[in-house]
Amino acid sequence: MNCENRLFGKIAFITGATSGIGKSTAIAFAKEGVNLILTARRENLLLELKTFLEKEYHIQVFTLRLDVRNAEDVKRSIEMLPLSWRNIEILVNNAGLALGLDKEYLNSSDDIDTVIDTNVKGMLYVTNAIIPLMLSHKKASIIVNLGSVAGDSAYAGGAVYCASKAAIKILSDGLRIDLVDTPIKITNIKPGIVETNFSNVRFKGDEERARKVYTGIQSLTPEDIADTIVYICNLPDNVQIPEITMTPMHQADGLHIYKNVNLNTF
Repeated sequence: MNCENRLFGKIAFITGATSGIGKSTAIAFAKEGVNLILTARRENLLLELKTFLEKEYHIQVFTLRLDVRNAEDVKRSIEMLPLSWRNIEILVNNAGLALGLDKEYLNSSDDIDTVIDTNVKGMLYVTNAIIPLMLSHKKASIIVNLGSVAGDSAYAGGAVYCASKAAIKILSDGLRIDLVDTPIKITNIKPGIVETNFSNVRFKGDEERARKVYTGIQSLTPEDIADTIVYICNLPDNVQIPEITMTPMHQADGLHIYKNVNLNTF
């Protein structure tokens, strides 16, 4: 196995970086000597993570308090990046969420807007602001979009979320086509069940309901996804992984999951 580190000294831009997959990805990149632009809405958590990463891994970290749903904020923040931080070679579009498990016609307009604006429009806003920077420096670069197995088919109560992740697949495919004559690679990672605060957000703080999602199955961890992201980004420039699906053992796809009620996963 080739363990050459091709990442050292590069700059990676990560959205939703203060928890879950985003935070684990930041740590995994830091271990490889990648300098990081970290974005999230909670500035205090960004600063805590910056302090930890710089002290532990001796890299440089630039933070942006950013709501990816705000197109003007995204555009302005990226345009105002200091010159030394503009050579972004890795973008990880991680920010995303689901809200509720209501039937499609019972979803509130606020929840619909939040999911679509974050998962789809937010990804587009950030990507469209960063690609010109990638094209300007003409270095081999990669964009990793966090999709989901939920984007392959709908499940009960999840139509809006599933649709948002289906959009990520199509947008990733379209972007790969549009950039085929450039040195920018596009990967769509589609995880299955990953134990993060995702379900706690989906159920709006109902911890008991969120806990049941992960009961009876050994879920993927954020570190599993982060390790895969690092692996993909570290491949030689001539190797592109357009799409990768990851599920825990006993999850076949977005719909078929075997849970052992006697398995204590905590």
